[in-house]
Order: sequence, then structure tokens, then C-alpha cells
Amino acid sequence: MNGPDLIARTMSVPSIQDEHGNLWQYHSRSDRHSKVACWATMFDLLQHSALLRRHVAEGKVAFGVNHEFADFRTRRKKKLDLVIHRPGSAADGRIGRTFTDLGTSLTLEFDAAERAALADLPELREAPVGTVLMALEAKACMTKHVGSGPRLYDELNSSHLTVHGAADQAIAVAFVMVNASSTFISPDSNRRPLGPSQPPPKITPLRQPHATEFILGKVSELPTRTRPGHEGYDAIGIVVIDCPNDGTTVSVVTAPPAPAVNDLFSYESMIRRVANQYDFLNSNL
Repeated sequence: MNGPDLIARTMSVPSIQDEHGNLWQYHSRSDRHSKVACWATMFDLLQHSALLRRHVAEGKVAFGVNHEFADFRTRRKKKLDLVIHRPGSAADGRIGRTFTDLGTSLTLEFDAAERAALADLPELREAPVGTVLMALEAKACMTKHVGSGPRLYDELNSSHLTVHGAADQAIAVAFVMVNASSTFISPDSNRRPLGPSQPPPKITPLRQPHATEFILGKVSELPTRTRPGHEGYDAIGIVVIDCPNDGTTVSVVTAPPAPAVNDLFSYESMIRRVANQYDFLNSNL
């Protein structure tokens, strides 16, 4: 599967500029990492579900970005990063940007095999949202893991509740990226120009592997479900990376405490589970 390596390769290039002119690989006030993660996840799903590819080719489904759900039960509103849906009647034949266009705007760092795979896929397009079939939320925990864990849990938990409160049949998916680096240069702790002629940046030490293990434990507490009519995520995938945020290459961590390939919360298990659920739930679309 391409997703984790594509995400790490893309994040390795500092592309987020702050108000001081510094370029960062990760910045907490930017949603670039979430959009990259969602794009990469959908890229793998398109390759692993023949039914989804057929629906895309036939124009039966489209994608939406930052779609706002309204929970019918609680009136709670929340925006989800990426949705796959049946185009709404408001589309009226309007054609938005393509999935490839979205990838281009994110300046994804493809290798040759990924470019060839993308070229072979039918063109998924953006359109006004009708019936939501799948909703994807992407979150990252890069520093201050123990302090961030409860908030991360609450944000993720509210997402599946809102999705299924609005569309119970929709597949709710959570992507969680966890930083296993032993150090991190935080943009929030370095709000000044950085460079060779400037004082060195403040480096935050991270207590590893405890910090990563803590977040994995919090994510594993999220409710899951096996069929519509219940509360919980339909699939959760965790990707562990090594990102000091210092301009060095970002790498995917596969050794413990990262989930093994066959773990329920591994990225690979998430893709297989979502592809199978999509095929089962939408065979009559």
C-alpha cells in the first residue's frame, strides 16, 4: 500500500510557511497534513476496491472536502476532512476539480510506481454533496502526547457520532498519525525567524516510546462498530512516523510500538476493512 510512504515522503519537504518566513514540515495550525493523509488513504482505497473504481468511472460517486455534517439527533455540526458521496441534485452537471487536481495542489511527492497507478485510475471528481457513503477524519499527534491525548480522543469520538447522527449508513473512518521521534521542533515554541545566522531553535524532548504508546492506547479506546445501527467507527488506521520537524527526512515506523500489519488498527487493516465494507454496503448502487 502506498499511503504511509507517500505521506512521509511528502512531509519530508518543508512546505508550510509561517508568519516569520520559516518553512515547516508540520505545523499545528495548518491542515495540510490532514489533507495529504486523506488523499493518500483514498488513493489506496481506489486501488483496493474494484466496486469503488467502477462507481467512479460511471460517475455515481464524487468527493467532497471539509464537508459539514449536521447530527439530526443532537443538532451538532462538524466538518469532516473528506467524504465520498452520491452527487447531490444541486450539482446540475457542474464539474469540480479532480482528485488528481487536489493531489497537485498538495504538491504530493510521488514515485514512478505511484504516478503510474494514479494514471490507471478513473478520474474521481468533486461535486456538491448528496448522500454520504464514506467520511474520513484525519488527526495527528506530533508532540506533548500525554497532554494532547484526551483532546484527540474527544475530537475523534465526536466525529463518528456526528457522521452517524447525520447518515447512519455512511462508513466512518479515522486516520491517526503519531510521531515517534524522540525530539520535536515546535513552531509554537519557535515564533521567530530561524536560520544559520539566528540562535538555534528550541528543541522539545519527547519521552519515547511511552508517548507513542499512550496515544495508541487512547485511540484503541474509541468505540467501533461492525454494522450500521450502532455507534462507533467502522475502521481506524494508525500510522507511526519519525518526524523531528527539523527538515530531515520523515520516515514510517513499522517496529513496535507501531501496529503490526495484521493489527486491527494498522493502516493496512483499515484499507482492507473499508474496501470490504464499501463493496458490501454499496453493491446495489
